[in-house]
Amino acid sequence: MQYGIAFTPLVPSFVLWVAVAAIVVIAVLLLLGRSRGAAVRVAALALIALALANPSFTREDREPLSSVVAVVVDKSPSQNFGNRTKETAEAQEALVDALKKIRGLEVRVVDAGQADGETDGTKLFGALSSVLSDVPVDRVAGAFLITDGRVHDIPANAAAVGFQAPVHALITGAKGERDRRVAISAAPRFGIVGQTQTITYRLDDQGVTGERARITIRRDGETISERTLQSGQTSSVDIDIKHAGPNIVEIEASPLEGELTPVNNRAVVAIDGVRDKLRVLLVSGEPHSGERTWRNLLKSDASVDLVHFTILRPPEKQDGTPINELSLIAFPTRELFQQRINDFQLIIFDRYARQGVLPIAYFDNIARYVRAGGAVLVSAGPDYASTTSIWRTPLDSVLPAEPVGVTEKPYYAHLSDAGKRHPVTRGLEGAATEPPHWSRFFRTVDTKNAINPPVMTGADGKPLLLLSRFGEGRVALLLSDQIWLWARGYEGGGPHLDLLRRMSHWLMKQPDLDEEALRMQVQGRDLAVVRQTMADSVAPVTVTSPSGATRELTLSEGEPGEWRATMPANELGLWQATDGTLKALINVGPTNPKEFSEVTSTPDTLKPLAQATGGDARRVVDGSSVDLPRIVAVRASSVFHGDGWMGVKMRDASVIKGVGVLPMFAGLIGLLLLLGGFAATWLREGR
Repeated sequence: MQYGIAFTPLVPSFVLWVAVAAIVVIAVLLLLGRSRGAAVRVAALALIALALANPSFTREDREPLSSVVAVVVDKSPSQNFGNRTKETAEAQEALVDALKKIRGLEVRVVDAGQADGETDGTKLFGALSSVLSDVPVDRVAGAFLITDGRVHDIPANAAAVGFQAPVHALITGAKGERDRRVAISAAPRFGIVGQTQTITYRLDDQGVTGERARITIRRDGETISERTLQSGQTSSVDIDIKHAGPNIVEIEASPLEGELTPVNNRAVVAIDGVRDKLRVLLVSGEPHSGERTWRNLLKSDASVDLVHFTILRPPEKQDGTPINELSLIAFPTRELFQQRINDFQLIIFDRYARQGVLPIAYFDNIARYVRAGGAVLVSAGPDYASTTSIWRTPLDSVLPAEPVGVTEKPYYAHLSDAGKRHPVTRGLEGAATEPPHWSRFFRTVDTKNAINPPVMTGADGKPLLLLSRFGEGRVALLLSDQIWLWARGYEGGGPHLDLLRRMSHWLMKQPDLDEEALRMQVQGRDLAVVRQTMADSVAPVTVTSPSGATRELTLSEGEPGEWRATMPANELGLWQATDGTLKALINVGPTNPKEFSEVTSTPDTLKPLAQATGGDARRVVDGSSVDLPRIVAVRASSVFHGDGWMGVKMRDASVIKGVGVLPMFAGLIGLLLLLGGFAATWLREGR
């Protein structure tokens, strides 16, 4: 119960204050003039003013509210090092038990800092704000953080905490911990394929000085450099960007004796390889309607540097035209096919036949170019089955099929069983129906002795598109010169852009289009493991997390030729996957995760904030066991810690359950008081 007096004036406040002022003036005059009965008269006037103010006795029935204390438990990956997990559990149990013994104190426990593959660093104060979001500020008794001290969202000052109560930190881990890490100082995000990029890194040792370590540098799992560094020393390495897409670079230091964890001994940098300019040589033979299709496709791609030559007439044709008028630009055959052939990523022969323009020796150069890693695409028409076919050159050693004739009849192109799985042709728009939603072709070059099954078939199920590898290079053979019908929209057209672009990029070794590949992809908070294959089944995949934990995944087939499985990406850093043959790497999160940048425990990071709020930061381990300070309730103080104890700020908050009101001048009571005052005045005057 709480008692008090409340006023509800019977007249406006202005009138009441005027009356009070008049009574004060009269009282002063009476008292200064030493008038008889002045005190009685003043008392009577005061009763009149008090009656106008209408005072009431009040009685409040209040229910006390509990004070609320929050316990935030750090569950970040760094808490798994050493004995911290056990220390955290023991400290949490002892702390919660001690807090629950304090009457009028509500305890709220929240786990925070869990790795989710997205959040970089340990965030404890965000969780603290969330758990106290529905608690008024005047009910917060304080907060306890059970952590290793490596917190990355510490408020700038005590006011930013959001309440006026102590924040205590109970630090897990032991003094004198030591650890080694590799820190990336500077690293590029992109690099031109075929050029080099520089990565700068530093070797950091905590708890020791002057130690040396063996540094191993790998690119896509292959060791490219080894060296020795001293603790605190900075070094750099030049990385050749070998291919488009992510180039995963690992920089790993040898373990430090007695260190907490080897997880941060390795730093990972993902450099996306981009091609500056794809140099393509297009050689067109006999002019035809499809020539412009190839030129438009290649010229529309800003990343392609196209060199195009068209053979408008063979040299043996004689009609008296002067030599200097036969060509706008002389065909530099020796420069292109002998001196600079390796400058091109792709050579396209569009309906080209031997016309005496290219000497036979140059076709031998092209075959060697393919085996050394080059790419050739042949768009064949009747020329491929003629007596002047390029098959009848040294180039036949890298062509995937021998021509035997030409079939002239209308047909729909179809994806073969292999084509439904091959990344070049898989999922082409319109391929799922029968017949496909594509326009017809009317010519196919017949072949025999195909090296690989076709990915597309033509008339009577004969091969239409063949993709093959020779040595380090690749060759594509399109056995029809009528792809331009799709481009012109004849009978609705077809997906010529998708097909020709995928085919060109496959020839130029775009990693996403490899037939056999193992990839890892980050999808939100999940990690997807994707196996591309031409086989009917795949082996299980073993996934290794940044902390070294392994898990075996069984993949299931989604689209034809693509098998996948997903798992939570609950750690930041380098993930690895292998099926025993192929290997995939992916870095989840930032290059240098804050969680693993410093893993030795310390109270120093939280102590300034804790002391600014009246709390303290201290270790929970004394020797080999957890030794928690006494927890006490403190009512009024600015300091909530001392030698061997920590305190919580108990609040006096309450909620009103009922209110009783007794007016002092209402009814008979008020009448008697006023009459008594006037009677006293009359008695005094009567004397």
